[in-house]
Amino acid sequence: MLMERKLSPREREKLINTHRKERDKRKCDRIKAVILYDKGYSYTEIAEILLLDDETIRRHMIDYFSQKKLVPENGGSDSHLNQKQTAELKAHLREHTYLYVKDICIYVKKQLNVSYTISGMTKWLQANGFRYKKPHAVPAKADKQKQLEFINYYNQLKKDAGNKEPIYFVDSVHPEHQTRLSYGWILRGERKQIPMTGRQYRLHVMGGICLAGHQVVYQQTEKVTQESIQKFLKQLRKRHAGEGNVHIIWDNAGYHCSKLVQTLAKELNIEIHYLPPYSPNLNPIERLWKIMHEHVTYNRYYAKFSDFTEAIRYFFRHIGKKKTLLAGRITDNFHLLDVPNFAS
Repeated sequence: MLMERKLSPREREKLINTHRKERDKRKCDRIKAVILYDKGYSYTEIAEILLLDDETIRRHMIDYFSQKKLVPENGGSDSHLNQKQTAELKAHLREHTYLYVKDICIYVKKQLNVSYTISGMTKWLQANGFRYKKPHAVPAKADKQKQLEFINYYNQLKKDAGNKEPIYFVDSVHPEHQTRLSYGWILRGERKQIPMTGRQYRLHVMGGICLAGHQVVYQQTEKVTQESIQKFLKQLRKRHAGEGNVHIIWDNAGYHCSKLVQTLAKELNIEIHYLPPYSPNLNPIERLWKIMHEHVTYNRYYAKFSDFTEAIRYFFRHIGKKKTLLAGRITDNFHLLDVPNFAS
């Protein structure tokens, strides 16, 4: 059934103005479909442009030209999947991430023999708790059980250390002299451009944070080696001169495990504790690096490496004074990494 094309200039202008202000994508698609149809496009051509199907476009035309409807009362197609099929599709979508809804429609048609429009499947996804968002990267070899064992170990260590023996989470960071693009508030319709440097140099910084009081210690170095780590340990010991043991927690990097480093740590009454492999989530200093990037590198351009270096140094010189920020962002409320679907 073909609908008569009969938009008046005033009606077309009203639709265009409505489209500019409308935030509901479904309504915007219907407005575009009506305008395209009025210009002479076929159902098939409009469906290809809007990534919909011929039947959906046909219904849009009937709704508008017969009743002036731009959004159906029920908000879209109802689910056609039974309880078993719904459970099967939800299980599939937990293991497979699709970029486009149309590909989910193809899967459902092929595997479950049920046809969905894109708008209908979008409604089904939303009704079943799915949202269009970016997944989080995690180490494929993360071991949840070892993480739990470490947390229990750490809680006992914290209890035994009390207020007399500080515990530092330690690691190194290597910020690159390059603009790191990130999300930000940009005027609608504006394509914001930020310069990028041509050649990248890196800084190397060793740092530690004690969650009791959020004390930060750091040291810039030419390269992270056994020797630079030894200097860092001496600096840490000097900071707590005359006190009891100092505890440090870090990963299993080769220079962290070297005999030279372990021997010096023992001489300085610094007790070393190791994180389980592939567990950056258990080192709160990673959050300090994130704060550093937010303040120094995200969406910021430094023409000279010296300017970039000074910005990094300024951050570490002053971040220890921002106790409220650190206390709110950096805690030992650990989040476990669990990747059963990807672990080999």
